[in-house]
Amino acid sequence: MAQRVGVVGLGIMGSAYAGHLVEAGFPTSGFDVDAGAMRRFEETGGICAANPRAVARDAAVVITALPSVPAVEAAFFAEDGLAAGAHAGLVVIEASTLPLAVKERCREALAALGAIVLDAPVSGTGSQARVKDLAVYVSGERAAYDAVSGVLASIARVVRYVGEFGTGSKLKYIANLLVTIHNLSTAEAVVLAQKAGIDPTMMIEVVGEGAGASRMLAVRGPMMVAGRYDEPTMKLDVYQKDIEIIAAFARDVGAPTPLFSASAVFYAAALAEGRGKQDTAAIASVLKAMAGIAPDP
Repeated sequence: MAQRVGVVGLGIMGSAYAGHLVEAGFPTSGFDVDAGAMRRFEETGGICAANPRAVARDAAVVITALPSVPAVEAAFFAEDGLAAGAHAGLVVIEASTLPLAVKERCREALAALGAIVLDAPVSGTGSQARVKDLAVYVSGERAAYDAVSGVLASIARVVRYVGEFGTGSKLKYIANLLVTIHNLSTAEAVVLAQKAGIDPTMMIEVVGEGAGASRMLAVRGPMMVAGRYDEPTMKLDVYQKDIEIIAAFARDVGAPTPLFSASAVFYAAALAEGRGKQDTAAIASVLKAMAGIAPDP
């Protein structure tokens, strides 16, 4: 019989994981604080749980996909949280992007209950998650990784075991540093094409065939050309948390990040325009305004 899997956090990423798990034949329970997310999860064949405690109690494997530190605190440590339902042999795949100290606290608390937490952040957007075009960086106990490898393979294109707990998060910070820069460079390219009188859609296709190709050019370039950001694959206000985590990590290790630091300014500017619930591609609108192009909605 397939492992019973639970998902806590059924937002953009977690709902995609849950859908793939159901399709792969895993009995899948889930919880989210948003009633709409729970309704959509049930419509895909998932089993709605009353709280994270019930998810942990009934599952062999739980994936957590949470947007913030307060959400993690509630999901793991509230009276009806995961820790209250944890049991010996439970493996929790913590797939969020969080400060490493937060993940360490979760790991230590559940270890005292006989459960194992893997640090397994995911690289990819929500649209990529929906088609399993994701990379997962798994770190922690190797035996636990081996036990849940089938679950992970059902939600991602690439799953890599990368070593001791915390290595996965460090790699995710580096990946998101590049995403932060590449997203801005895509916006620059789109606006430059528009100002030069070049069809930006054609530019994305042609440049994407050569050395200027990037995943952000392919994924977010079309959104920037259309100027439509209201179906986000990563919300700006959530990504601001990631930017702050990367900046703190770089400071802690003493690494210079001049391009990343320069890029962060444009994300802050887009937030100041009230675009927090839009996709991170909305930073293109900041550049369009600077270029004298009418800003996007």
